[in-house]
Amino acid sequence: MDWDKLRIFHAVADAGSLTHAGDTLHLSQSAVSRQIRALEESLNVTLFHRHARGLILTEQGELLFDATQSMRKRLATATARIKDSADAIYGELRVTTTTGFGTIWLAPRLGRLYEKYPNLKIDLILEERVLDLPMREADVAIRMKEPSQADLIRRRLMDVSMRFYASEAYLKLRGEPKTREDLTAHRIISQSMASRQVSAGQSWMSPILAAHQTSHLTVNNYFGILQATLNGLGIGALPNYVIADFPQLRNVLPGERSKTIPVYMAYPEELRQSKRIAAFRDFITEEISTFKKHYGSMIDVDH
Repeated sequence: MDWDKLRIFHAVADAGSLTHAGDTLHLSQSAVSRQIRALEESLNVTLFHRHARGLILTEQGELLFDATQSMRKRLATATARIKDSADAIYGELRVTTTTGFGTIWLAPRLGRLYEKYPNLKIDLILEERVLDLPMREADVAIRMKEPSQADLIRRRLMDVSMRFYASEAYLKLRGEPKTREDLTAHRIISQSMASRQVSAGQSWMSPILAAHQTSHLTVNNYFGILQATLNGLGIGALPNYVIADFPQLRNVLPGERSKTIPVYMAYPEELRQSKRIAAFRDFITEEISTFKKHYGSMIDVDH
């Protein structure tokens, strides 16, 4: 089977359009169309349904796309390993983590990684969905639970917990709650119970929200909760790693906290020898060590 035709097919399937695929490949629409027709003729199947909104894969097209997707990821792995054979650390590193941890804790620290390795290209993927590392949806992950996927190298970095925080300005205006019951006189800022979040945080907040009769603000990620809390909208339910960079927030009701939430780093076994992975792993380990040294008495870990 012609590799070039497969490459063009993959681009068309990914773009859903001959024109957009042609732009990506720097080919004319007619040239792309000819290659697709030739591939269909060689396989004696129809790969796309054509309609006004674009191209949709047929059942046979989906089978071929799965195969080309797998080939593409394997080639990316091979390319990465070849590049990693050089002494210099450079190239793309796809890092996935949650929106909260990525925006509040990780992103502000990446400057120190770039200072050491200015030729790295970090693709930071922030979402609550757990990406498939063995299928190379990302190279390395930092998640709030132990990864369950097979063929991964795992490292427990630290433990965190959910706690209540408020700005000094808010507490001066509205007063500081002394008991859980006092929370009913305050606006609570948290994730919705319907939001995708760690189970420890959800089970901790559920009875508090059930008893809460006054104002409430829900945001679907912790960065939004942090911004609302910093601006004095109420008392925010936030992971305790916020203490590192936002000293203007005070932990109210220190005895109220969620169960421990483990923070894990993971990457595919096949990238064990990757110099880029090693550089990122060492960077994260050093940053976590510094964090625990300065804030160890205010977090929950000995890991």
